[in-house]
Amino acid sequence: MKKYDLIIFDWDGTLMDSTQHIINCIQLAIEQLLLPPLSDRTVSNIIGLGLNEAISTLYPDLTEVNRKQLGLNYQQNWLDSPYQAPLFDNATKLIHDLHQQGYFLGVATGKSRSGLNKVLESSRLGSLFHASRCVDECYSKPHPEMVEQLMSYLGATPKRTLMVGDTSHDLNMAHNAGADSIAVTHGAHDSKALQACKPKYIAKNLHQVQQWLSN
Repeated sequence: MKKYDLIIFDWDGTLMDSTQHIINCIQLAIEQLLLPPLSDRTVSNIIGLGLNEAISTLYPDLTEVNRKQLGLNYQQNWLDSPYQAPLFDNATKLIHDLHQQGYFLGVATGKSRSGLNKVLESSRLGSLFHASRCVDECYSKPHPEMVEQLMSYLGATPKRTLMVGDTSHDLNMAHNAGADSIAVTHGAHDSKALQACKPKYIAKNLHQVQQWLSN
């Protein structure tokens, strides 16, 4: 008997090794606006939030005009970059195996719908996920709406739902929805920040995620 019916994955930093690329694009956008510089660690802490929420967290006193321009600069830097972030090792096998085992699979991400659709297609994993929710469709993490909508759509209860993510925003979103969570440390937030959210398990990689689910 499986403990969970629905497993929801974050995308960036969880399935795709895109954390540093996101940081680089944000840092370039900051330079382009001549804003006070921020460390990579500070920028990494907002990964997983919606873009508006992320910018407001980084620069709470920024004017609305500059806030919008910073967001546009980041998006343009992402689109202009020739770099294609790879999936983490074992991501493809994990999703295929879970799909074959009969789990409902979902994605809850701070990406836009167009951004998620692009990577679902390029990764060839899109057909394996039963549903997904993006930040332009729901409240930003850690609000529980993404998880709540996925549970409702797929007929899963909170006790039978598991969230897999690399940030405290992912884990807190799951907690706010009454669902369980496990963390991976190969993404944006370190193990100390993840441990504070009290996930069921902290994995170093997706191989350990698969082992934990198998056990």
